[in-house]
Amino acid sequence: QAQLVESGGGLVQAGGSLRLSCAASGRAVSMFSMGWFRQAPGKEREFVAAISWSVGATRYADFVKGRFTISRDKAKNTIYLQMNSLKPEDTAVYYCAAARFSLSTTPGDYDYWGQGAQVTVSS
Repeated sequence: QAQLVESGGGLVQAGGSLRLSCAASGRAVSMFSMGWFRQAPGKEREFVAAISWSVGATRYADFVKGRFTISRDKAKNTIYLQMNSLKPEDTAVYYCAAARFSLSTTPGDYDYWGQGAQVTVSS
């Protein structure tokens, strides 16, 4: 079994910051990498960022480069997504996920998913 639990979502004004956390347990901890995706109403789920558990290699979607930072705390089995300079278009449900292989941007390559955390950015 694997469990991923997100926290840290909420309502913030444009230009503000939020930090999401994702606590992993069970088989999720032994996976190669962890990723963050988001899904806005009426839109497909899209890749945000990913990080490898072992060496901390990262990958970002172009639209978050310079604004979002993914990190992990191996001792706590937790990954984070620091989101700065938030925009109204960042409003979505944010999901963390675990993958067996590389830092994939494809949702289908991820085996385990959290329940999601709502992030709302007001203008």
